[in-house]
Amino acid sequence: MPRHWNHKSPWISGLCAFACTLLLTVAGTCAGQTQASKPEGIHKIRHIIIIMQENRSFDSYFGTFPGVDGLPRKDGGFTVCNPDPRTGQCISPYHDRHDENAGADHSAAASVQDIDNGRMDGFVIVAENHGRGCGPNIDRAICGPSAPSDVMGYHDGQDIPNYWAYAKTFVLQDHMFCPVASWSLPAHLYETSAWSAYCSKQNDPMSCINTINPAVTPDMGAGVPAAVRKRLGMSAKPQAPVYGWTDITYLLHKNHVSWAYYVFKGSNPDCDTGLGPCPYAEKIARTPGWWNLLPYFDTVKEDHQLSNVTPIENFYKAAKAGTLPSVSWISPSSDVSEHPTALVSVGQSYVTGLINAVMKGPDWKDSAIFLVWDDWGGFYDHVMPPAVDIDGYGLRVPSMVISPYAKPHYIDHQTLSFDAYLKFVEDDFLGGARLNPKTDGRPDRRPDVREDVPILGDLTNVFDFNQKPLPPLILPEHPKTDMVAPKPVKGSQ
Repeated sequence: MPRHWNHKSPWISGLCAFACTLLLTVAGTCAGQTQASKPEGIHKIRHIIIIMQENRSFDSYFGTFPGVDGLPRKDGGFTVCNPDPRTGQCISPYHDRHDENAGADHSAAASVQDIDNGRMDGFVIVAENHGRGCGPNIDRAICGPSAPSDVMGYHDGQDIPNYWAYAKTFVLQDHMFCPVASWSLPAHLYETSAWSAYCSKQNDPMSCINTINPAVTPDMGAGVPAAVRKRLGMSAKPQAPVYGWTDITYLLHKNHVSWAYYVFKGSNPDCDTGLGPCPYAEKIARTPGWWNLLPYFDTVKEDHQLSNVTPIENFYKAAKAGTLPSVSWISPSSDVSEHPTALVSVGQSYVTGLINAVMKGPDWKDSAIFLVWDDWGGFYDHVMPPAVDIDGYGLRVPSMVISPYAKPHYIDHQTLSFDAYLKFVEDDFLGGARLNPKTDGRPDRRPDVREDVPILGDLTNVFDFNQKPLPPLILPEHPKTDMVAPKPVKGSQ
């Protein structure tokens, strides 16, 4: 007869206990044993989703929101204004119900004029002296040469009800500054790498030199005619930019942290070099290159992660299935971006759809959504940005934190920039590692470690990881608003 094992023998019991402990370590569960400890604090957030919209200042969207550092008032009126060089009048902020706005030049030079050494009085002057974003479909009543600039206009909760609903329910941040005093391209570079530079050599991060006005190449501005390329100083030959310094995906890949950058087909939004929108640009089958920069980074190519830059449809699928990566970035197309002259209502509907997708899916329970706008778009803001280094900060932009663990009905007054998102990612998934050329294993010449700038706030302060998780806030994608639709262009279909 075969010999039977005595399961009650001390030797066999010890062997079972060892096997159970081993299984607990590997699989996290074991019969008769307690489950592995649950994540605590910041580590309760397993999915970070960064939604980047375009070209709005904080005051233009939330300047009249209760409790914020908003448009200054006294005795029922605004105490700030901007001089109009054409009329000699000083234009005060006003409620602008137009769904289609013009904005103004938002280049590095424009930011200096807008800020005017802290007087914050150059917005109308810039709008009058430079292109104001008057595309072919813009309402001429707000954009024509005889009309006041709309850069002093603001929207309120009747115009953008969903944005205000998120702000009232979760966290609104009233001191989020664009990380660089310049336009979309360097702002998006900072979003994922905490730096903006020009690189003279491929695969050589030490060849990269600081700049807040990196070159726009033909590869990024597909559809721009040769004559315009020449005017912009762009090479006529197809040429991709070289981004050789270290971005956050280098550390994510090194630490086996999943990520995705979601983009989709859209039109070229504008030349974004002070000329305003480019109605001559052809349709291009991708998110514009200056909003979709990760494919140009050496690190992404060297790590064979180009496929992580993926169509927006995959975001909705992952949200529904509960398979979102640890870190997601979402970059818009022109039509849904809110970049003048894109409709505000269309952008709000698009963002609502993204957030609804997360809230309806299994990953809502441990997600943090960071909603932000990339730069001020030429629109007025009354707060002088602090100077942390030679690049920034730039002007204030709207931002919100939406999560089951976000402090409810909370206004965050910390000084922040997009570097705070990188810091949160690093603290959550990378053990506090930084994009620091002295420690990250890939040296470059960045002027500082932005995540460690003393003035930068800490996003963990807007969470309460011990609270009962907040429920989803499912909103209608096409809410009723007080917006005035643009007038049809004469002769259009």
